[in-house]
Amino acid sequence: MDVRRAAERYRGGDPEGGIESFHAFSFGSHYEPDNLRFGAMIACNEERLAPGAGFDEHPHSHTEIVTWVVEGELTHRDSTGHETRVRPGDVQRLSSAGGVRHVERNDAGAPLTFIQTWLAPLTPGGDPSYEIVHGIADSTPYAVPEAGAMLHVRRLGAGERTAVPDGAYVYVHVVRGEVRLGGEELSAGDAVRITDAEDVEAVGVSGAAELLIWEIAG
Repeated sequence: MDVRRAAERYRGGDPEGGIESFHAFSFGSHYEPDNLRFGAMIACNEERLAPGAGFDEHPHSHTEIVTWVVEGELTHRDSTGHETRVRPGDVQRLSSAGGVRHVERNDAGAPLTFIQTWLAPLTPGGDPSYEIVHGIADSTPYAVPEAGAMLHVRRLGAGERTAVPDGAYVYVHVVRGEVRLGGEELSAGDAVRITDAEDVEAVGVSGAAELLIWEIAG
């Protein structure tokens, strides 16, 4: 079990342009040879956009991109014609496949924070696709079969418990609140990478804790 604290994330983005990025893995010009991926996961970024800020149109390929909004509202537009607003509780997935371009902006009047996970597909290429699930319920799994992965959203009150899925690779990101996992106290922004997970449990320490738990095949 490998604990990574929020303060250890590589800080990027463009603060003067209203963009703050916090990277859990090697990203862009920041290269850590021992921190390239975890199973199929190749990025888990916390992005903070000021009102009016955003990422102009840019390309992606051969990547499954899953976005979870923590607060605010994300505007998404892509080259396949989709334009949506992503809000807290929604799961958004962009399968870039053989290639797609998109725009991500904060067009609202309040700050925006979102967690974005990139997964390597099992088979590269194909046609891009897009999906948004509004208001996903607690404990409802969201499958990304293209990457052999499953996302579990867990919300815990103080003292409440949830089982962490068994699996070859399990990645737990604390969105908000405080939890205890495997004897470790975790706060917002902290993450745990578990290899060959078995009989692991998370316990809420403070009220309104929220976890993103990725179950990734070996």
